[in-house]
Parts: sequence; structure tokens; C-alpha cells
Amino acid sequence: MRRVVAAGVVFAFSAVLFGATPAAAAEPLSVEITLDGKEVTGNTVTIEPNRPAELTVTAVNQSDKLVAIRSVRVSGVALALTFFAYDTTVPFEVPPGQTVTRTLVMDFADLEGQAIGLLPTTIDIVNTDRDVVGTASTVVDVRGSLWSVYGVFGLAMLGLTALLWAGALFALARHKLSPNRWRRALRFLPGGIGAGLVAVVTLSVLRLVPPAPAVEIPLILVAAAIGLILGYLTPHPIPEPLPELGPDDPTIGMTTRRMDTTTEAH
Repeated sequence: MRRVVAAGVVFAFSAVLFGATPAAAAEPLSVEITLDGKEVTGNTVTIEPNRPAELTVTAVNQSDKLVAIRSVRVSGVALALTFFAYDTTVPFEVPPGQTVTRTLVMDFADLEGQAIGLLPTTIDIVNTDRDVVGTASTVVDVRGSLWSVYGVFGLAMLGLTALLWAGALFALARHKLSPNRWRRALRFLPGGIGAGLVAVVTLSVLRLVPPAPAVEIPLILVAAAIGLILGYLTPHPIPEPLPELGPDDPTIGMTTRRMDTTTEAH
């Protein structure tokens, strides 16, 4: 069970480090997007799942070809995992060198059970070939439920991390850790990674810091390093003392007879 828990924490950590997608090619559209009249780029916008939001897209075609738009996609990502995604079909065309504005109403009712807190969010303009031809990034403050997918994910990480630390500390108290310092350090490493993941989600849910890669990776690496150091500095396990033999212990006679037999052989 402990190995399964540790593997889950390390998998989540690997997703953060290696989950970033490669940079996309230059997009033909320059887009300006507002949500309920507020510019999304460079701002934190609030989404109330219990009411629709008005999304306005202004697209400027910087290429020399007509761009046919199929839909607008809104997606929120944390720890390299997508926690919500909405696609709204809104077909229109943007001629070369022209500017086109479209307004659509987004129904975020399902977001109540999908996310809570601050989440980095991208708004992509998708063409008829399903390629992203324009995008804008923002941070969304989702007023969802703690029992949403994102909230439960954080609670699950908290529980797994508590199990990892409890297992490591219990082994330390019973002097069951490896005599090798580096093996003891590795025993505490998954707990450190888990603590970093929990810290990232907690800061997001409390609306203090969004889980952007510039925050996620250093925080998790520092927590992992602390776990390693704590494990490395744990005391050497004390071997269990041998039981004392009394005068009536039958093993004494067995030992004496074995020694006599050895002497006669010589």
C-alpha cells in the first residue's frame, strides 16, 4: 500500500515537471477577450457558476488568408492537469487584415463541481480544422465547491501525503529504517513531494497564489529537498539487543556441547 501511495505522489510530481506542452507555431489571429466587460489578459477574472458570463472575442487577422473560426474553448489547468474545459460553437470568418468581434454567453453551471479557487486559464480560438489560431491567457477565480474535482483532488493529496509521513515516522520510531543514510532520505522523499503538491493546491483554493509552473515547480522542489534532508539526518537505527541467557536456558548446554564436539574433532 505504501508503495502505491508513493507511486501516486511521484506520478503527480512527474506530471508537473514533464507535462508542459511544446510551444505552438505562430498564430494568425491576435485576440482581445473580455469576460463580463473585463479584459482577461493580465487580470484575474471571477466566474460565478450560478450565473452565465458574457464573453466577447475581438479577433484581428494578421495573415494574408481567410481564417474560418469554428469554436471558442475555455480550459483551466493546474499541476499539468486540465480540471475544466468548455467548447462553445460560434462559427464566423475573419478576412485578411480585418477585425471581427463576436459576443457569446457562456454557461458555467457545471463548474460548481469541477473547480474552486485560482486556476490558470486559457481561451483558445479554434478554426474549422480544430487548430488553435488565437489564444489569451488569464487567471480565473472560480467560486465553486470544495467538493469539486479540484477540491477533492487536493483533499486526496493531503490524505496520501499524511499516510506517507505517518509510515516514514512510524518506521523511524520503531528503528526500522535502513542503516544507509541515502536510503533513509529516499524514504522521506515522496512525503516531501506530497507536501509540495498539497501546498500548491492549498494556496490556489485559498485564493492566495495561482498554480502556475513558475510557482509549482520551485515549491515542490523545495518541499522535496526538505524531505530528503530530513530523511538523511534521521538517526541511525539502533539494533535490537540480544536476549540475555539465563543459567537454565537450554541453548547454553547446546552451545557447550557444540564447542566440546569441535574440540574433540581437533
